[in-house]
Amino acid sequence: MIETKLQSSFAQVKLLALDVDGVLTDGGLYYTESGEVCKKFNVKDGKGIKLIMQAGIEVAIISANDSPATNHRAQKLGITNCFIGVADKMIVLQNLCQQLNLSLSQVAYMGDDLNDLPVLKSVGVPLTVADAIPENKAIAMYVTEQLGGQGAVREICNLLLNSMVKAKETATPEFLGV
Repeated sequence: MIETKLQSSFAQVKLLALDVDGVLTDGGLYYTESGEVCKKFNVKDGKGIKLIMQAGIEVAIISANDSPATNHRAQKLGITNCFIGVADKMIVLQNLCQQLNLSLSQVAYMGDDLNDLPVLKSVGVPLTVADAIPENKAIAMYVTEQLGGQGAVREICNLLLNSMVKAKETATPEFLGV
C-alpha cells in the first residue's frame, strides 16, 4: 500500500517524464545482422501510459539514445512529447514544463542511470526501477518492485491513477468545485 505522503505527492503530478533504456525497455540492445538496433517495449507499460493520458496526465519521453524505435513506440502510444538523442535532459524538461505551464514540482521523472540524476534531483516526484543504479535509488521517492522494461512503468501508472482516485475521494467540496 502506498503511504499517505507519497500518495499526496503522486496526486500532484501533471507530467510523467520517462527515460527509455532501462525504464521503458530492459536496457538490452538487440542487433539485427545488418546492424540495426531493436528494442523490446512492454505492452502493459503502454496500456498504463494510455490510461494516465486519458486521465489527463501528460507523458514525455526523454532519451539520450536516438533510436527510431523510440519514436515509433511514442507514436503508437500517442505521446507527442518525445525527445531522443538528448545530451542534457534537464534543459529539455525545463523547456517542456515552460511550454506546458507546469513547475518541476508537478513532474514525476523515472530514470535508471547516471545521466538521469540531475533530473531526479530537480523534480517533485523522482522515481526509479528496481534494477537502477544505487545512486538513483538513494534519490528516488519510490523504487518500483518491477524491473525496467518488465512492467515498472505500469506500476507507476497504476499508483498515479490510484492516487488521483484517493485525492478525489478525500477532496473537500471547494476542491471539487461545489
